[in-house]
Amino acid sequence: MLSFHLNEETDVASRKGEFIRRSVEWIASYFNVGAGTKIADFGCGPGLYTAKLAQKQADVTGIDFSARAIQHARQVATMEGLSIHYINQDYLKYDTEDRFHLVMMITCDFCALSPDQRKRLLSKFHTILRPGGSVLLDVYSLAAFGPREETAAYGVNFLNNFWSPNKYYGFLNTFRYEKEKVVLDKYSIIEATRKRTVYNWLQYFSPEALEREFADNGFAVEKFLGDVAGAAFDSEAKEFAAVARIK
Repeated sequence: MLSFHLNEETDVASRKGEFIRRSVEWIASYFNVGAGTKIADFGCGPGLYTAKLAQKQADVTGIDFSARAIQHARQVATMEGLSIHYINQDYLKYDTEDRFHLVMMITCDFCALSPDQRKRLLSKFHTILRPGGSVLLDVYSLAAFGPREETAAYGVNFLNNFWSPNKYYGFLNTFRYEKEKVVLDKYSIIEATRKRTVYNWLQYFSPEALEREFADNGFAVEKFLGDVAGAAFDSEAKEFAAVARIK
């Protein structure tokens, strides 16, 4: 049984690695990435994209709230001899005098932000991009919103100790807001010495809704895609990507 799980995890990691490789190749080709191309990756995590783009000679900046992720990304950059500017900060508070050719926001981070936060972020993108600069991001689609149901779940060490290494009781309540196309996952985590409540909001988009948000903030959508690896747009898929340029 252990061998089965290890093989399954290896398989998933291999597929993810292959997708990132294909994605970086598409990004490099579509945006003509090379020496002198300045790229900002918002929510860069452990540097899965930034490292590979730096290998294409791009001048890359990665911003992420997680100190552990940034630490790992810096270690990888050092081991591979890559010059990457990593910033451990809430990207909503990030400010810079740099001006970029491309801003990326991958793994549907955009969907976890409130309407006001999304507006502030797009305004920030507009400020830090060079004239004619581009944004690449992906979002959850209405096809993914459709199956979401209001549910309740409970368990000891709910989600396999995701919330704490110590014993805890976890409760999940899922709420669906049809008009807004928003889902709320409310997690209540009860430990011996503390209680926490975490609200995880997710916005689901139609292409038209995403295009309106871009247009309201000075961008024009250039292309809708199936994913950030350049696949064709599929209205039945659970995610899609968009390339937008400053008007």
